[in-house]
Amino acid sequence: MLVLATVGFFVNFWAWALVSPLGASYGRRLELSGFEQAVLVAVPVVVGSLGRIPVGALTDRVGARVMFPAVSALTVLPVLFVGLVAESYVAMLVGGFFLGLGGTAFAVGVPLVNSWYPAARRGTALGLFGIGMGGTAVSAFTTVRLSDGLGRPAPFLIVAGVLVVYAVVAGLLLRDRPGRVAPSGSFLARTWATARLPATVQLSFLYAVGFGGFVAFSVYLPTYLINAFDLEANDAAMRTAGFVVLAVAMRPVGGWLSDRVGAVRVLVTCFVGAAVLAGVAAVELPLVPVGTVAFLGLAALLGGSSGATFALVASLAPPDKVGAVTGLVGAAGGLGGFVPPLVMGAVYDLTGDYSLGLALLALVCVLAALFTHGPVRRSARPA
Repeated sequence: MLVLATVGFFVNFWAWALVSPLGASYGRRLELSGFEQAVLVAVPVVVGSLGRIPVGALTDRVGARVMFPAVSALTVLPVLFVGLVAESYVAMLVGGFFLGLGGTAFAVGVPLVNSWYPAARRGTALGLFGIGMGGTAVSAFTTVRLSDGLGRPAPFLIVAGVLVVYAVVAGLLLRDRPGRVAPSGSFLARTWATARLPATVQLSFLYAVGFGGFVAFSVYLPTYLINAFDLEANDAAMRTAGFVVLAVAMRPVGGWLSDRVGAVRVLVTCFVGAAVLAGVAAVELPLVPVGTVAFLGLAALLGGSSGATFALVASLAPPDKVGAVTGLVGAAGGLGGFVPPLVMGAVYDLTGDYSLGLALLALVCVLAALFTHGPVRRSARPA
């Protein structure tokens, strides 16, 4: 079940991230401003984030066996629309809006994996599930190359085919844990009750910083590297893929360390380190070697913090609300990834560089470290 959930997360995130590597290309072809280009790559992020709230609640109600094939099959439609039909900025925004559905798969997989593992192993199991974030790396590695070599529709057609295959396999093989009890009550009542949990509020902020930072870089880093360092689109995409691969690899490490030394310690360490490296990146020193070290370090720390955050979710969320908590926390993480690209695009339009945006990231990471060491540590201690 862990393997099936991870593969489903992977292929849906691959679809979710298809627009980002082509952002600069769309910007030139459609004559977009920096802010308009940032909006284009950010729309799938915000929709995929907010969509996790109802999808997580639905997963609690009907189970992942239904939801994983359904989400995967429905994501095929916007993938084909963006790749074959959309030719204007408005059409791209509409396609990107519905492409966000792929990002909701996260809220299906977490409650599934959580239900199959005992508490002492959930941090590691959910960290391994987080490898599915690597779908964004595959998108970064392949989308521009496939588009240049085989034509713009090629990556979209390939991803649509993979989604169809996965939907069929998941429908045949995926199983919910025996004895799963569906929660009672309406969606709104359950969502409100979940939102009022202290753990939901605290973890939503932490995930908005950690995972949100990862998402923001994964969707906007190609544009940043092209504008700030004059890289070619394929070179920028490959460097972004390296960032994503390292962040993905560190997510299970963050979960594993949380099972052994405590999630709070892992989170504080990650956020303090990220603050330092974001400050280094804000100086905009040469990309090789200082800039590369700073961004790869950020990838490792943000990935580790994401794994540690969901180790806390697994221990603090009531068993019948894991899907709902995941939906809200996952939504916060995605929204955390929606805002920075808009800020970076606006800052670049106003100042001609990105230093202020990266300095703001450093400040937010400092606040996250202090918040983790204070209120989150006090909440986690009784659990």
